[in-house]
Amino acid sequence: MTPSNNDHLVLLETLENNQHVNIWLNPKRLNEVHTIMVSPNYQNTFEELYNDLSLEVVIKDVECAINEEKRKILEATPLNRGEVRFDRYMRYIEIQNYLERIALQYKEIVSFENYGLSYEKRNLTLVKISTGFGLDKPTILVDAGIHAREWLAPAQALYIINQLIKNGDNRRLIENVNWIIIPLINPDGYEYTHTTDRLWRKTRSKGIVCDGVDANRNFDFHWSEEGGDRDECSENYAGPKAFSEPETTALSRVILKYARNTKLYLSIHTPLLALLHPWGYTSDSPPNRDELRDLGLSASDAIYAVNGTRYKVGSSVEIFTHTAGSSRDWAYGFANISLSYTVELPPGPHNVHQMPPENILRVVTETFEGIKVFHNYVNHRRT
Repeated sequence: MTPSNNDHLVLLETLENNQHVNIWLNPKRLNEVHTIMVSPNYQNTFEELYNDLSLEVVIKDVECAINEEKRKILEATPLNRGEVRFDRYMRYIEIQNYLERIALQYKEIVSFENYGLSYEKRNLTLVKISTGFGLDKPTILVDAGIHAREWLAPAQALYIINQLIKNGDNRRLIENVNWIIIPLINPDGYEYTHTTDRLWRKTRSKGIVCDGVDANRNFDFHWSEEGGDRDECSENYAGPKAFSEPETTALSRVILKYARNTKLYLSIHTPLLALLHPWGYTSDSPPNRDELRDLGLSASDAIYAVNGTRYKVGSSVEIFTHTAGSSRDWAYGFANISLSYTVELPPGPHNVHQMPPENILRVVTETFEGIKVFHNYVNHRRT
């Protein structure tokens, strides 16, 4: 649906607490596409109520689309233990096997660390990549997979790792800069999307009425303000308290441990096609807003030069909506990491949360050109 006047935007707000719909993409901007899943028994009523918003059906049967994705997964060539590929989505154990293998195979530049446990007791794992992990070097910290259904995000993190260790042309990227990369923050939710509910977003902690917390609303910086819901059943549920989730608590400890030397924090998501900088809790500008915007635009230009994919650049409030309690704002506002971004990868062609496996390599390859721009800025900034 595409709102074309302010009355339409007001009408869209009525959807946020409608139990018959699930909001997939809600930029809250005029003349921009909003994507919403509607239950079958509400479809006719929905079309009558919202007909003025230029409705277009992009997926007639979501279950059918998900089953088609499952079929492709089953037909894909199995991975060898420790292998990484970018023509399919890897499961949690496959990601773990890959990280363990490269830590052994490339031990002169890669180290492997379990930094905590998830709610369901899965290891939370990071890798450090550097020619020599010294505290005198600036650090880039990258994480992905905080929202379970965003499968493309861990694939992007794995591609960055793979490029840093295997592509000789990228050796310069690890000589003067340390990298800390976490491919999967929310392994419980991620596995749940593979086994049970493809569109699950939250963690898997137990609630009273509904399970799970939006981990990217759970950080203790303007927690549970606008954009962080207090309804346990909301997909934006901020949790019973800040850092209620073991996954967010463990991540915050990693960020704080390396904060003094971390010059850039990147949290990889989908599907907004945007580079978001602080703030998410307010429309006010951060102190170095011009620097954040200029660097984001440079990265966006580098990505665009590959395949013509254009990333928007701005704050979460400017481009999307309020997102109080995000890891990006916490890293910037509490951990004092002055370059902090959410990298929102592209949506799928129909279902915004399902990028076809055959498109993974195109996306991760072009986005890596933007990652190199971020690196170059950090590398030159230190001098």
